[in-house]
Amino acid sequence: MAAAAAAGSRVSRLLGRSRLQVRRPMSSGEPGEEGSARMWKALTYFVVLPSVGVSMLNVYLKSHHEEHERPEFIAYPHLRIRSKPFPWRGGNHTLFHNPHVNPLPTGYKDE
Repeated sequence: MAAAAAAGSRVSRLLGRSRLQVRRPMSSGEPGEEGSARMWKALTYFVVLPSVGVSMLNVYLKSHHEEHERPEFIAYPHLRIRSKPFPWRGGNHTLFHNPHVNPLPTGYKDE
């Protein structure tokens, strides 16, 4: 009986020690961690925000180029198959239909 109690106490000490080891690295409120918050704040202001700004400028400048000609419509039998109508916009248009780019099964809408 004493051996079982000793084994039980060893197991509980091991489990208690493992719980402490799991908690310690995950806590972020320890003293001396202010440098980490300052680093992430600096990364946000000096890396992330300028990157978003450069990306927005790139999209803005690329959007002002002239329009591309759309490809010629070829009625391939394996494309644009409609086994049943879509539940929106008359049943023949996809949900995000763009009439300049996406043809219907019979061709472009404005041709």
